[in-house]
Amino acid sequence: MAVAALLGLQPVAAAPPPVAPALVVLGDSLSAGYGIRAEEGWVALLARRLEAEGYGYRVVNASVSGETTVGGRARIAHVLAVHRPAILVLELGANDGLRGLPVAEMRRNLASIAASARARGARVLLIGTRIPSNYGPAYTEDYYASFALLARQQKLALVPFLLVDIALDERNFQTDRLHPVAAAQPRLLDTVWPSLKPLLGAPARAGRNP
Repeated sequence: MAVAALLGLQPVAAAPPPVAPALVVLGDSLSAGYGIRAEEGWVALLARRLEAEGYGYRVVNASVSGETTVGGRARIAHVLAVHRPAILVLELGANDGLRGLPVAEMRRNLASIAASARARGARVLLIGTRIPSNYGPAYTEDYYASFALLARQQKLALVPFLLVDIALDERNFQTDRLHPVAAAQPRLLDTVWPSLKPLLGAPARAGRNP
């Protein structure tokens, strides 16, 4: 018989390990890794960098290829309830722009998503994109300006253009000329990182060498 039982003592259950705070990426195919393996996408690379540098976050990729801001707005309450993110990376809008949807509606949807996340205590990083000028220069510029406008209005961290470092070289894109190839994904992460890093806080532990 165990000594604890002889003494009439009850074993004390070990405390469950703390759950790492979540960093959730809510995006479209640019973040979902369309056309490449999931582990090659910039979001997966982000998870590995956070681990290597000692940041105690679990990365949740809630991105869906083809997603619009309407879809993101419909999903955000569920995403927040399930994952309770400390940080939300919001990368939506490209499919609105490619379909010529009203820019004002896109901006309202993004504003609603960001406000919902902030109301739940999440820090928000907004990622902007550019689109081809299929719908004319006025639409194209209004679309692009929406991200900076929203960032100013809600005081959000901002990446103005996710593809800024790869956009001018067709070799960085798949045959559809829209989605980056696997080899370009580290450059997307390097574009996001300077705006994301201030939101992370101090590393939870010392990083390890790659």
